[in-house]
Amino acid sequence: MRGIAASSLWLWALPVALSAGPFDGIYRQAANAECGLVGVDGGALEIRDNVFYGVESRCEMTRPVNVDRMDAVLYTLECTGDGGAWSERVMMMNAADSDDLFMIWDGYAFRYARCPEAQ
Repeated sequence: MRGIAASSLWLWALPVALSAGPFDGIYRQAANAECGLVGVDGGALEIRDNVFYGVESRCEMTRPVNVDRMDAVLYTLECTGDGGAWSERVMMMNAADSDDLFMIWDGYAFRYARCPEAQ
């Protein structure tokens, strides 16, 4: 009986795990960044299905906490990349006046412009 309950719980969580996150998209790291190049210097960063792809790094976006009365979520990023493995806390927030994304780290804040969707 316990196995059936555990299986049912897994099936209930599956659609949530496979759904797109609220910040999914490709974002320019700088005004002249190339949107077609993700994860490299001079390119873009991407968020897809609760995974953040940065410059030579990949971070699972875990432990989401909605920020009260803000269009923002606090995540723990579990990252791997060129420098090994590390964990960081980051708040992601949609800009009120555009499709831009704010990423706030301990002591740093960045605004990234959303790249146009491919036609």
